[in-house]
Amino acid sequence: MSKKTIVIIRTRALSLLIIGLLAGFTMCEKESGNNEGGSSVTPPDPKPEPEMTYIDTLSPSVPMKRGGLHTEEDFKRVRQKLAAGEEPWLSGWNKLVSNPRAQTTWKANPVVKLIRGGNSREEPDPDNYSRAMNDAAAAYQLALRWKISGDESFAQAGINILNAWASTCERISGDSNTALAGGIYGYQFAVAAELLRDYEGWATEDFESYKQWMVDVFYDLNMAFLESHWGTCDSHYWANWDLCNLASVIAIGVLTDNRSMYNYAVNYLQKGNGNGNLFKAINHVFEDENAGLAQLQESGRDQGHSLMVIGLLGTICQLTWNQGDDFYGLDDNRVLKATEYTAKYNVAQLNVPFKAYTRYYGANCTQSETHTAISSSGRGGVRPIWTAPYYHYTKVKKLAATYTGMGVQQTHPEGGGGDYGSTSGGYDHLGFGTLMFALD
Repeated sequence: MSKKTIVIIRTRALSLLIIGLLAGFTMCEKESGNNEGGSSVTPPDPKPEPEMTYIDTLSPSVPMKRGGLHTEEDFKRVRQKLAAGEEPWLSGWNKLVSNPRAQTTWKANPVVKLIRGGNSREEPDPDNYSRAMNDAAAAYQLALRWKISGDESFAQAGINILNAWASTCERISGDSNTALAGGIYGYQFAVAAELLRDYEGWATEDFESYKQWMVDVFYDLNMAFLESHWGTCDSHYWANWDLCNLASVIAIGVLTDNRSMYNYAVNYLQKGNGNGNLFKAINHVFEDENAGLAQLQESGRDQGHSLMVIGLLGTICQLTWNQGDDFYGLDDNRVLKATEYTAKYNVAQLNVPFKAYTRYYGANCTQSETHTAISSSGRGGVRPIWTAPYYHYTKVKKLAATYTGMGVQQTHPEGGGGDYGSTSGGYDHLGFGTLMFALD
């Protein structure tokens, strides 16, 4: 990547921040959801945080561990299971190799200007982000095929996709939804690249350019959103917005060996002001007869976004687990309780409790909406999100995960991008957990 291109991208990143500050206000109408009053109210003072053990960070000089979402130990296990013809790994492998994106014939389709939130005041051109979601899924699937089979043609096909994007795409454009593009495709492109970094056919110059592209186009936008929330108050944007950007910061930190990036996300997940803070994303833990369940900040909004949050939590927990940090176990397995709650309602189709939740939004948190019941909108959606938490909690931590296990059965064998419809929701998660996360 030339110095000129980098200057253009950095200038555009500053422009995006300014655009975002203006655009954030438009999302009050788009994203307000189940509003029971929409009154102008000043939020109450936050309650003091309960005493608990937080996950600490390491010195910025400590190298990141290799692997990202999957370690070499994971791939060794998968190779052994496939060689023995064992299930469910064999079914997971067959699901992968049947996906059109996992073929060496897949061709990249990059764009100079990646648009999410087009046909808007900020960006008159139409959306084209489907190109990124398809190509990121393809790069990941091809990387899995190479790591498992050893066939370098899959690695080269994946590298061709990544190099094409890094040499073509200069910026992300649109309205406030640029944050979703930066977060979702940022973490996915970074995860794919981390898997392919050891391929000897990836020229050092190209790999270095790719890492710089991830920083300039994705990381800068991730941080602009997390730090500003486009000029709105910190609780304005729903949890999934913060979480996908935090996943991107983590994955890019791993890829670029930048622990300071990673540390930022670790701290934000526990003490951040926005709804990506896990104590806000999972906003109520039930006790007594409902012990073992926890409600999401988005539970009263709709179930499509609630499922998205569960998938992002699994990705974040797995990425950080592979770095030695146990977000799966944070606050007495808070993520497990949220996963069980969401699976009980969506997969088992059973009733769950609900704690009234008031969201404050707008420029200064002067507007509010209150959810008094869980939303049934989008109930029963199917996404490849259950395997990572299920196998971790049941096999590593030896805990029960009844409803999450029902989700695993519902999606068996779990696919990935392209297996769950053509809209963006079917590409929010990389998938193929039956193959990669199953444990004895």
